[in-house]
Amino acid sequence: MAKKTVRKKPKSRPTSEGEADANRAKLKRKEYERELENLQVELVKLQGWVKHVGARIVVVFEGRDAAGKGGVIKRITERVSPRVFRVAALPAPSDREKTQLYVQRYVAHLPAAGEIVLFDRSWYNRAGVEKVLGFCTRRQYEKFMRSCDRFEQGLVGDGIVLIKYWLSVSADEQLRRFRARIEDPLRQWKLSATDLESVRLWYEYSMARDAMFMATDTDAAPWYIVRSDDKRRARLNCIRHLLDYVPYEEVPTEEVEIPEREMTHRYDDVAALEGRRFVPERY
Repeated sequence: MAKKTVRKKPKSRPTSEGEADANRAKLKRKEYERELENLQVELVKLQGWVKHVGARIVVVFEGRDAAGKGGVIKRITERVSPRVFRVAALPAPSDREKTQLYVQRYVAHLPAAGEIVLFDRSWYNRAGVEKVLGFCTRRQYEKFMRSCDRFEQGLVGDGIVLIKYWLSVSADEQLRRFRARIEDPLRQWKLSATDLESVRLWYEYSMARDAMFMATDTDAAPWYIVRSDDKRRARLNCIRHLLDYVPYEEVPTEEVEIPEREMTHRYDDVAALEGRRFVPERY
């Protein structure tokens, strides 16, 4: 299989954040599922290559609340091994972690050889949520903005493949998704007070995003923006870009043969379960 090449960052017309083309037809479910399955097959090939060569890959997912980070991560990981594709979604820092070097708890989740780590939010919390909501001091924020580039250069210099995605959702679509969460009992748990604050502080988050890009969108560790108003297209586009970014190759696998069952100790193992407690079969 020929090596993959990195796609150049496409030039496109300026739009409001996350804006989808209004004239573009909605992607039909069957087409979406067909394309997603093809991409997931390639993710399995990527997984085999990562294990074979001992690659280390870090994928950072950032963006506003309800931008669709979790949805992309779910589609990446649902057909691959959690031992290779690990998800790091860290909670708020403990009192002890607050006294550590800021990036220390993130460094603990970085990949070993043969692993891909997907950060569902990352050290960039300091450039976004912590800055806007006042969870860090101005000095801590400025120190992070000065040092983040050097930290990421260190990762890349050590051989880690670092890919950073910003999922971009429009104000109207974010509000629609929040309302849907309120009305859906299966998704109400996804709505927090912090999420609601992101509506009120939309422009503060915009300014924090712009400052973050200015300081950390570098040649060594560039940001890639994914328009995510259309969830299906956003997932496909993001996964396709990830696969194009990493120069993986399909690794040959050995043929597998199922062995014959050993019959030396053959007995009625089904009858042996009689009288045991079974889960009622209600469906």
